[in-house]
Amino acid sequence: MGQEIACRVQFDGKSSRGKVLLESKEILFRGDFRLLVPFASIKSISAADGRLQVKTSDGIAVFELGDRAEKWRDKILNPKSVVDKLGVKPGDTVTLHGSFDGEFQETLKQRGAKIRTGGNVPWIFFQAQSRGDLARLKTVANTVKGSTALWLVYPKGTKTITEGDVREAGLKRGLKDVKVVSFSETHTALKFVLPERKR
Repeated sequence: MGQEIACRVQFDGKSSRGKVLLESKEILFRGDFRLLVPFASIKSISAADGRLQVKTSDGIAVFELGDRAEKWRDKILNPKSVVDKLGVKPGDTVTLHGSFDGEFQETLKQRGAKIRTGGNVPWIFFQAQSRGDLARLKTVANTVKGSTALWLVYPKGTKTITEGDVREAGLKRGLKDVKVVSFSETHTALKFVLPERKR
């Protein structure tokens, strides 16, 4: 959802400086102690004077975030759907390559997107479960024209395919990576577009 930022956290009588990351479903802090706060565990949340206060059944955590405190509170209280994060709008046309589950396809349809099997479309989604799947990328990458965006979706935290593998495959096809989002609890999505000089 964003990049790690420096932050001081107070929790359970302890205070530490470290790095905090706002994910799509949790807050993760790493410092002298580690703190993971799933959104589902939050009982109340408030922001004031640059501090984000989060109450869970485990206690109250205070994150010193400065001007980010209110923004983080709003993002936690009003999380974006995966389709919002991917940028697909009502009426957009998408093409799917790979084994996307029915839930994602249904989410696209609920958004009002049209799923097509080919042609010139603004959104292409390609799922790679392993490095071997990236061999099929050449044909798909050749269909990226103008402002078309290609999202490469791959598993999180596996050795069979890494973000480095995915980025390298896209760059090899003449594309530029511009954004990364959490696609689901198990998958990440990396967005590629043509460099402006090639559009």
